Amino acid sequence: MKTKQVTAMALLTALALVLSRLERMIPLELVIPLPGVKLGLANTVTLFALYRLNLPAAMMILAARCLIGALFSGNMTALAFSLTGGGFAMLVMWAARKCRHLSVWGVSVLGAAGHNVGQILIAAMLMHSPYVMGYLPYLLLIGTVCGCATAAVAAGVLRSVRAV
Repeated sequence: MKTKQVTAMALLTALALVLSRLERMIPLELVIPLPGVKLGLANTVTLFALYRLNLPAAMMILAARCLIGALFSGNMTALAFSLTGGGFAMLVMWAARKCRHLSVWGVSVLGAAGHNVGQILIAAMLMHSPYVMGYLPYLLLIGTVCGCATAAVAAGVLRSVRAV
């Protein structure tokens, strides 16, 4: 791995951590009264890394963000949810990106759905209850909206970076 790529990965990880911390300051539960719903601001960085770097680099950025974020928050249970949701999202986005008919918008929305599915699966396993699956349709609906917002930001950044 070249120094330039390692530096880019470190900067993107730092940016993802900042966005993740900022996101926790937004009282989204006042608008959407469902526990655990987030905008996915840090996923913009993940999506950008997938498009501009490669899958292994994007996975490392995701893993570092999840681990460091869990250490900062002191919530190691959240690490299981972050890694599982993020891992599912990354694999779905990687596969979706190979489809020539999908833009960054489709890739982002599918990634949001993958994230929701991954988190519901880990919740069902940790809680030993299949009833958690009833929460999935609500998450998928909200995830679609948030995936579009993430796509809008990522598409703008990708266009800007291309122009430089």
